[in-house]
Amino acid sequence: MSEQTTNHTLIQQLSAVVGASYVLTDSSKMLAYSKGFRFGSGTAMAVVRPATLVEIWQVLQACVAADVAIIMQAANTGLTGGSTPDGKDYDRPIVIISTMRINQILLIDDAKQIVGLPGSTLFGLEEVLAPYGREPHSVIGSSCIGASIVGGICNNSGGALVQRGPAYTELSLFAQIDENGVLSLVNNLGIELGNTPEEILSNLQQQKYSKDDVKFPQKRASDDEYHARVRDVDADTPSRFNNDGRRLYESSGCAGKLAVFAVRMDTFPIAKKQQVFYVGTNDAEVLTKIRRDILTTFKTLPVSGEYLHRDCYDASKKYGKDTFVVIDKLGSAYIPKMFGLKRTVDRIADKLSFLPNKMSDRMMQYMSYLWPNHLPKKMDDYRDKYQHHWILEMNNDGVDEARAYLQTFFKQNEGDYFECTPQEGEKAILHRFVAGGAIGRYHIMHSKDLGALMTLDVALRRNDSQWFETLPAEIEEQIAVKFYYGHLFCHVMHQNYILKKGVDAKALKEKLLKTFDERQAEYPAEHNVGHEYFAKPTLKAFYQKLDPTNSFNPGIGKTSKLKHWSEARIKEVTAKTGCGCGEQK
Repeated sequence: MSEQTTNHTLIQQLSAVVGASYVLTDSSKMLAYSKGFRFGSGTAMAVVRPATLVEIWQVLQACVAADVAIIMQAANTGLTGGSTPDGKDYDRPIVIISTMRINQILLIDDAKQIVGLPGSTLFGLEEVLAPYGREPHSVIGSSCIGASIVGGICNNSGGALVQRGPAYTELSLFAQIDENGVLSLVNNLGIELGNTPEEILSNLQQQKYSKDDVKFPQKRASDDEYHARVRDVDADTPSRFNNDGRRLYESSGCAGKLAVFAVRMDTFPIAKKQQVFYVGTNDAEVLTKIRRDILTTFKTLPVSGEYLHRDCYDASKKYGKDTFVVIDKLGSAYIPKMFGLKRTVDRIADKLSFLPNKMSDRMMQYMSYLWPNHLPKKMDDYRDKYQHHWILEMNNDGVDEARAYLQTFFKQNEGDYFECTPQEGEKAILHRFVAGGAIGRYHIMHSKDLGALMTLDVALRRNDSQWFETLPAEIEEQIAVKFYYGHLFCHVMHQNYILKKGVDAKALKEKLLKTFDERQAEYPAEHNVGHEYFAKPTLKAFYQKLDPTNSFNPGIGKTSKLKHWSEARIKEVTAKTGCGCGEQK
């Protein structure tokens, strides 16, 4: 049977499972799934959008039988292309399984824990938990907005909340392909749901289980050790990073090498008292001292400490205004609709050659100019006075600790602070969180005059006092614009570089990463390796253990894209095609 016939047969099988309208094969309609939020794109045979967990299982069975590669995809908001194909140099067709139609969130133990199905989002989780006085493990993505719960677990994401650390769980339900190519379902969710895969998946989604079926095994549903780790400011290793073997466990950190159906996670009580302090200074060492003092002397850890450089403040204000206004005025629930509208506009515009690329972004940018200034005057005043901005959020007893400390500290040190009103605090935090998308928009609007955009996230040593980067002159002269923001307490920095026209981005990136190596930093910190970074030995070994046939998300972390990770197979395919599509050296 020819490959074309086999593919046609598989498409028919997938259509029978989910319905023909939920199997996409037109390249323009697949683009929203085959192209990354900011980085990466490739070709796929089909995109399948199942509506139930059982349908996902049946789709997986068909794909395994047809010997195609599989990419599990949720919100597709990652910045390193980790949930999309990468180019064309695969030895098998690729099927993308989009899980966003399956967005239920199930509550356990009066909402002290939740089970998130594969399309559930942080936005949805916030809304579900609010009536119970609880909060999620993470907040809306610091670099992208609209992230999924399962995607966060699979990609080691999160960590902005200092008291909770990165997204992590040891309780999940997933499908795995063993070394013999056999697909199996593994229920480590801690809920008794039946015996067969169909029974387990159907019972979970329909909540056909009792309280007695829910067990509480001695396994973590959050990173309950992080609070001690982040306080150790003299340690010569980062507090959290993607390659951390301590937090690679089944679904956690799997980067799509498993098909994850559900994750079980802790939730947290909403604080009785909260306060945002806005700190400004022109001396980076001032923030270094505040960070060390708070982490080592305060009884109550901060909620978060979000850093923003003045240049990033300006870009976020101008190019993130539309997203800011949508969330501020319409609520976070509207964001998925906005993204859907953007995709539709871009798909139509891409068919009209006389229109520029990224048409939806350009339209929204020009529309945003009609809206008045959306930021509080106090923040803008600090923008004019200070280049370093730190949004310090405290809760409960930490509020009084911070107030007393800052009052004394700034009598003797450069800079200043003010206490935000509730509205000012919300706007300050939101301004910081639209920064990632704003930088992408900046690049789109200035693309004719600028080179490539590089988005690097790096985890610095906890004892690194020089957290604010100073680049060698030979690197600096090749960069047109730099934007810095990040999570200062845990020393995870998002460093964005827009290069001058004509600069070799690959060569410059190698030089930048070398500077990180010299500082004993780890990268990536929380974005996952995707197709932009090499998976280091610990991470690569983890991927190979989870997926010995390399059927799920092949090529992740610049590893082999070929079946069985086989060097012999690499040589065979290279000889036949002349394409060196194996692991990059």
